[in-house]
Amino acid sequence: MSVPDALLDDDAPEFRPAGLDDISQQSDEESRELELQAIKGMQTAYKRLRDEIGKVIIGQQEVVDQLLVSLFSRGHCLLIGVPGLAKTLLVSTVSRALQLSFRRIQFTPDLMPSDMTGTDVLQDDPDTGRRHFRFIRGPLFTNMLLADEINRTPPKTQAALLEA
Repeated sequence: MSVPDALLDDDAPEFRPAGLDDISQQSDEESRELELQAIKGMQTAYKRLRDEIGKVIIGQQEVVDQLLVSLFSRGHCLLIGVPGLAKTLLVSTVSRALQLSFRRIQFTPDLMPSDMTGTDVLQDDPDTGRRHFRFIRGPLFTNMLLADEINRTPPKTQAALLEA
């Protein structure tokens, strides 16, 4: 049997240097302890954040729970509802509770991609008399972004949001 075949053989005995059993068992126990601490920390953060949001948003606990799940899983969240259900207030409250920057983009049919991402502006330097480009950031440069009524904007603007 060649060496690569031995490495691929499931019945081959596992090579473990003497004394490593204690180290690997200890690291497994330590990693389990760290995982338990992380889970407890997430539970505490979830409860505190839920209580803080509950001070402002009333009667929408299921929506708050789903939003927090998407936030903790580092995902995106699509909030759909009729006007007046406090969607903007919910997102701004979450961002305030987490001390994150928040911006809202109202999508309109005439909104251009550069309106979201930002644009380069030619400026004169009064000291040197020279011109230079300066990038002015759009509302996309934030921690939490509420893209309101995205279906009203042209496909090229929607694509710019997804690409950014």
